[in-house]
Amino acid sequence: MLKGGLVVLLVVAAVQLWFLVQVAWYGYFNPSTTAFMQAGLARLKEKDPTAELKQRWVPYERISIHLKRAVIAAEDSRFLTHEGFDWEGIESAVEKNLKKGRIVAGGSTISQQLAKNLFLSATRNPVRKLQEAAITLMLEGLWSKRRILEVYLNVVEWGEGIYGAEAAARNYFGIPAARLTPKQAAQLAAMLPNPRYYQRHRQARGLLKRQAIIERRMGQVAVPR
Repeated sequence: MLKGGLVVLLVVAAVQLWFLVQVAWYGYFNPSTTAFMQAGLARLKEKDPTAELKQRWVPYERISIHLKRAVIAAEDSRFLTHEGFDWEGIESAVEKNLKKGRIVAGGSTISQQLAKNLFLSATRNPVRKLQEAAITLMLEGLWSKRRILEVYLNVVEWGEGIYGAEAAARNYFGIPAARLTPKQAAQLAAMLPNPRYYQRHRQARGLLKRQAIIERRMGQVAVPR
């Protein structure tokens, strides 16, 4: 029994070390793919074996400050001050979910979302959430807020097969990410909770309402320098 427990601990430690090494590496070298991107490509190839993802890495300074502000305003208003987890946001999300009787809010920070995007799956289970929390702590401990936001903006999904700010800006507006206007940035940020749905429903009432709210909040948001 004791030996079995030791083996489990060693396996868990080895897995965490593997994640830690990967996180440290990506602090200096840009990821060429992510777990979510691989899943997205597999989904596309089921319909078309020749399908490819749209994604082009651009450095932080070549992403519009409007998009940085919009994404923080939409996804994680306390991004610059928390250490990976927004406890007030989590509490608020729990209250909303209990009131509605179903999951309508998540409360995940940008750091948590990035941890999941890079290494994990979209499934909801306690083990995955614990691993997400561990990776989030690694990201916050080893990376700057600027690096976290830079990687997030380059790998997050913005539609079926569309990943990162550059691909999204070119696909939806025909311009590079550096030239996004406040209105365009707010629209992209509003799509993040359900990008594949909003890709097909660009005039959905919920999307337009969320876009307007984000646009009003953007002026109050600070971004990493």
